[in-house]
Amino acid sequence: MAKAIRIFKTGGPEVLEYVDVEVGDPGPGEARVRQEACGLNFIDVYFRTGLYPQPLPAGIGMEGAGVIEAIGADVTHLKVGDRVAYAGRPTGAYADVRVMPAAILVRVPDAIGLDSAAAMMLQGMTVQYLFRRTFPLRGGETILFHAAAGGVGLIACQWAKALGVTMIGTVGSDEKGALAKAHGCTHVINYNTENFVERVKELTNGAGVPVVYDSIGADTFTQSLDCLSPLGLMVSYGSASGPVPPFTLNELVSRGSLFITRPTLFSHAAKREDLEAMANELFGMVESGKVSIEINQRYPLAEAANAHRDLEARKTTGSTILIP
Repeated sequence: MAKAIRIFKTGGPEVLEYVDVEVGDPGPGEARVRQEACGLNFIDVYFRTGLYPQPLPAGIGMEGAGVIEAIGADVTHLKVGDRVAYAGRPTGAYADVRVMPAAILVRVPDAIGLDSAAAMMLQGMTVQYLFRRTFPLRGGETILFHAAAGGVGLIACQWAKALGVTMIGTVGSDEKGALAKAHGCTHVINYNTENFVERVKELTNGAGVPVVYDSIGADTFTQSLDCLSPLGLMVSYGSASGPVPPFTLNELVSRGSLFITRPTLFSHAAKREDLEAMANELFGMVESGKVSIEINQRYPLAEAANAHRDLEARKTTGSTILIP
């Protein structure tokens, strides 16, 4: 029997149950993967609480890395023994072995450890689509990026520096600010002691920024709009503090004909060729040393509930993985 985390009802971390599961052979288009690590991401909280609904009982987790044990019919891009990683649906990454669609699996270069691969796929490809596809950064821009010391944030700090971008990052403590700066963030704002709108305007001589990347949601949305220059783009790609409250289009008009988008990694990586291109650019950034993956927390898979508690309490920095 394999082990996995399952949820039978939505709710707090206590609904995460460590159970025995039957794992069969892969069917057509599938592969069976023995995982070495699973990634922890805030989207997992959304599924656990029911903010993102799914039929129950269900698995949880969307990111992992391991070795292929078996492949089903019609799988031609992979073979048994390949080191692979993924970020995508269906949920169920919190497991030591799983059968899953082969279409979302990509080979991991030999130079990258599987623990790093499990920690980087969702967060790293998120930065890739934010910086290279949603608002393509070419260098020289000044941007605002919330949660700069988180898993996505620390990758963003390094990637922005590599692109020649001035990154203003918000954090919740001076310690997190120091961490973000050490990874390449140009300016940090502790939102618990500073008004980040006023500070952004000060740093940009009143002009504001052309783009804000916001994964916080309810607590920062309106103020983020206030940080944009006319014709600027609000990229709302998460809601860690709760869903964005209802707003009218006049909120965009009154601030200078703003743009807004709510992108997801899964839309950007829906086509196999896009997935491979995004993953390959991420792997290249890591192999070059321009981006390092900071795994600052490791939990046994059986302690997934504790990992969720720490994540929601904002006690984590960088990336977190679960070890089967």
